Amino acid sequence: MTTSVEPDHAGETGQSQLSLGTAAARQLATTTKSVPQMQGISSRWLLRVLPWVQVSAGTYRVNRRLTYTVGDGRVEFISTGTEVRVIPPELGELPLLRGFEDGAALEALADAFVQREYAAGDTLVEAGAPADHVFLIAHGKLNRTGPGKYGDETVLGVLADGDYFGEKVPLEPDATWPFTVRAVTRCTVLALPLQAFQELADRSEALRAHVAGFASRTHPPLNRRGEADIAVTSGHTGEPAIPGTFVDYELAPREYELSVAQTVLRVHTRVSDLYNEPMSQLEQQLRLTVEALRERQEHEIVNNREFGLLHNADLGQRIHTRSGPPTPDDLDELLARRRKTQYLLAHPRTIAAFGRECTSRGLYPQAVDVLGTPVRSWRGVPLLPCNKIPVTESGTSSILAMRTGEENQGVVGLHQTGIPDEYQPSLNVRFMGISEQAVSSYLVSAYYSAAILVPDALGVLEDVEIGRG
Repeated sequence: MTTSVEPDHAGETGQSQLSLGTAAARQLATTTKSVPQMQGISSRWLLRVLPWVQVSAGTYRVNRRLTYTVGDGRVEFISTGTEVRVIPPELGELPLLRGFEDGAALEALADAFVQREYAAGDTLVEAGAPADHVFLIAHGKLNRTGPGKYGDETVLGVLADGDYFGEKVPLEPDATWPFTVRAVTRCTVLALPLQAFQELADRSEALRAHVAGFASRTHPPLNRRGEADIAVTSGHTGEPAIPGTFVDYELAPREYELSVAQTVLRVHTRVSDLYNEPMSQLEQQLRLTVEALRERQEHEIVNNREFGLLHNADLGQRIHTRSGPPTPDDLDELLARRRKTQYLLAHPRTIAAFGRECTSRGLYPQAVDVLGTPVRSWRGVPLLPCNKIPVTESGTSSILAMRTGEENQGVVGLHQTGIPDEYQPSLNVRFMGISEQAVSSYLVSAYYSAAILVPDALGVLEDVEIGRG
């Protein structure tokens, strides 16, 4: 009787295996391992290009020349369904009402505003027509235009959410509009008729006195930046009297305190004792934790309401796109707002949208070298990606333009080196002990902030549409 014996290992062809297989051989081999990888690590260009200033006392004071600013803010609104109403105290952002605190009168003024809706292309006011309304822009975008030197119409500025115009109408009842305002998009506007304002002023002695005081108030000489002017004479002959002067300072300069990002790293002692070859468990845990803290640090420098760049840019340095997408014209306007712009920062999707606009015009921006890496630029200014700049659900974002360094009166990062148990500059790791469960704890802390030394050091192109072709 003949029996057949099947081979223990057979290949796809049914033949017997002639040598040791790789699956079995791996049991005796030493694998080559990578360190733990992390998708959340970004290029963090902002942290790399910011000059970092040592803040030994934990607080950085920005001393400036005395500046006289009146009503340069933006007005905020509340909405209920389709009804929009200005928040009464926000009317104090108008130059005429700055410092006026009569709550009842402000409530009456807010109620007197009439909501109006405009479609794209509609004209709100026409140059030469009687100026008889105060306008607040609740939503939308408008162009303010006027006659150019050669008779054609030119864009004088862009108005958007929170802006206003006609704020001097109550002081000049017989004036006419010096410009035309047209809607670029669908707009919601609140309008206060001059007659309604005058009727409220007749009923409110406090409002009447405030308006009269504002009209008679003398203003000190200012330069074009709003700073107290320094008296200088030039071009004279003979022996005229030379004006005396002094440079006044702000009495309450802004101070920036260092912020902190912290976490507690926990590692079981059994893990750190036994599983440290070929790489230290504690070292790798700490490396990834520090990466996460640095990512949070950059996010805060962009978005923190106290010191973040997006929230602390001067309102006079915020502009809007003319048509929606980020065009070369918009970036030129952004660059023109300051001297020596050194960096532009935008979300990668915004950079892609700008690239599409350039391509449609047949423009191909050159690359420049930044810290050994070629990056896209515009007018020689590097355009750096920063994924911490938010993109809204409606597909809009912002572009930052900044000058950096103390010597340039720019934007600076703040930190404090030499702190106890320092692991990296201004970041320390402090051992907190071992719990009853044999778990070691380490407090990891990063200290940082950012300061804008003068208003024109930072500009923002707002409401950039990144989804339009």
